[in-house]
Amino acid sequence: MISADDTAARIKVLDDYERTGIAWIWATDAEDRLIYLSPSADEHLEEGLASLLDKPLTELFEIDPDNSDRSDRPLQFQLKSRKKITDLPVRPIRQPGAPTPKESWWALSGHPLFDAEGKFQGYRGSTKDITQAYERAREDSRLAEYDSLTGLANRHRMNRKLESTLAAYKREKRSCALLMLDLDKFKQVNDTMGHQAGDDLLRQVAERLMAVVPSGCEVGRLGGDEFQIVMPDEDDRGKLGDLAEKIIQMLTSPYQLDGKRAIIGASVGISIAPYDGLEAEEIIHGADLALYAAKNSGRGTYRFYSADLKDVEQERQELLDDLREALATEQLALHYQPVVRTSDNAVVGFEALMRWEHPERGNVSPGVFIPAAEESDLINQLGQWALRRACEDALQWPENVRIAVNVSARQFTNKGFPAVVTQALAETGLAPDRLELELTETVFMGDSEATDQTFKTLKALGVRLALDDFGTGYSSLSYLRNAPFDKLKVDKSFVDSCTQKNENSAKIITAIIGLSEALGMDVTVEGVEAFDQFKLVTAKGAKYIQGWIYSKARPQSDILEIIANGGYKIEPSGPETYRPERRSVFRRIGVIHEDNRYNAVMRDLSQTGSRIEGLVGVPVGTGLVLDLGGGQLAVCTVRRSQDAIIGVEFETPLVSDGAGGLVTRHRVSPYALAAAGMPLAALPPGNYPSQMMGDGPKSAPQFLEVQVARGS
Repeated sequence: MISADDTAARIKVLDDYERTGIAWIWATDAEDRLIYLSPSADEHLEEGLASLLDKPLTELFEIDPDNSDRSDRPLQFQLKSRKKITDLPVRPIRQPGAPTPKESWWALSGHPLFDAEGKFQGYRGSTKDITQAYERAREDSRLAEYDSLTGLANRHRMNRKLESTLAAYKREKRSCALLMLDLDKFKQVNDTMGHQAGDDLLRQVAERLMAVVPSGCEVGRLGGDEFQIVMPDEDDRGKLGDLAEKIIQMLTSPYQLDGKRAIIGASVGISIAPYDGLEAEEIIHGADLALYAAKNSGRGTYRFYSADLKDVEQERQELLDDLREALATEQLALHYQPVVRTSDNAVVGFEALMRWEHPERGNVSPGVFIPAAEESDLINQLGQWALRRACEDALQWPENVRIAVNVSARQFTNKGFPAVVTQALAETGLAPDRLELELTETVFMGDSEATDQTFKTLKALGVRLALDDFGTGYSSLSYLRNAPFDKLKVDKSFVDSCTQKNENSAKIITAIIGLSEALGMDVTVEGVEAFDQFKLVTAKGAKYIQGWIYSKARPQSDILEIIANGGYKIEPSGPETYRPERRSVFRRIGVIHEDNRYNAVMRDLSQTGSRIEGLVGVPVGTGLVLDLGGGQLAVCTVRRSQDAIIGVEFETPLVSDGAGGLVTRHRVSPYALAAAGMPLAALPPGNYPSQMMGDGPKSAPQFLEVQVARGS
């Protein structure tokens, strides 16, 4: 039994301990309200001790939000668990009406108190001021977890953030997107302008990323020119694609580095948990593959991860090997698309477009093999071949018809390029003013003095120069002032949306046409396909048009036949109104109606609809769900139905995958599939349980499923 003297001695020791200021005693009641705090703590509180008593502890202190080890468990969670608290770093919260407290940190420790019946009575504990030690530890942690150059999180912190986020979100069945970024042409800036300029550029890149990335996301630099973004609770591929495009545009805006101008590019790869994987390693691997695919498909673009992105480097090398063989064995060809004068529909020139018919791959898009060639010296060989062949073919046309040849930035910056042009003109005998070299603004990313000299040499030869894709990037008016361009080309992307409401494309077209006329330059509008576009651009002053409304690109044999028949003029021909391109496909899909699933074949696809073959007797107006595989379910309505072919309209338009393909905004979560009886894993190709579809339409009859043989 404790005597009164023992109790008095214990109280005296406790009083002496509190007066030392080494630590303070605190206590709460059963509702977690503060009922006692050592008087010696008063001098460390701006608002005074009395104002704190009888208030919930969670209103008085908060855990450091930057302490990632504990930030996912707030103080309220710590207290409600009724477990022991040991040296938990907290900081006082400013109370209403009180002065702003000085930055201070306390280490909170405590034990839960229970009565004889096990009923919780409150906490009893101690706390002490750890401000200096904690701020030193925070600074050490910052140095260990943040990039010293940009101030962004480093690889270590980003990995830990992704792992902890995915672990927590797996329990809560939430999504998380990962974006991997790689800068294009950064090495060129480092090599030509120096490492100090490269460091300055990386700091500016970090600032631009922080400005454009939504709050709540973590942005990090993994090293070199690689960056990463973790986006919690985001799986909308439409929003992610828009953000990726915005990032690419922001990062390709010119940089001022020590009084000089530099332009770089960026590529983005995107993967999303839990659709593309459940663990951090899977999501990182998926984003890496998507990034490689974006870089190999032309750079300056983005890609989403998909299961068919396998060993991209090996595929790229095989493509280059095949391309070298194609160049040596005459597999490559040039097709020519006419440029037509709108006043009399007369053909004034042709643009040479490279085509490759691979014996196994089939038709390989220039958007695939040209970027791959640009990563190697092969682009110079391709460019030299195309220039020589185009000049040879143009000799067989009327003398007043020009030939336009695309020139990559890598070709243009090659010191021997003017000699290549000179040789092609000399050997073929083509008049220099009939040759038009089409360039993009990327030619200005190199040595400005060398670029200026190349321009002067080419103009001295008498060839014409055109600035292609004008307005799509951050085209500077200084290009037009300093470079001797003869023509601007309005990019197809503006024409595609020029007739849509709430779009500025028509105004941009008007501005470019007006600018070119003021500078005494020709202007060609590309990509006109329908009469509503044709009427709009001609009303805006377009004098030259290149697009399907006049003709697609055709081989030399077709061009010669047209010329032989007196076809110096082409009448415009096409649909009255433009609609988004429908891609011809052959894709096996599932069609879900009520609790039934049918096999069918998708024959073409656009953002807003599709043509499907394989079902007979589907009434117009029937609601269906298309299983496109990989968790992609598209709700649609039948708008046309004839025999075994139906045309459907999507309830929600599809979005771009960054590589010319289309995908659904959202996918069925693996967690939902697991609830429906499937194993929890990254998304399988297709065949999802009918209970995932909801109720669905109930009025339509059953359909007859027919076998569809593969056709052209």
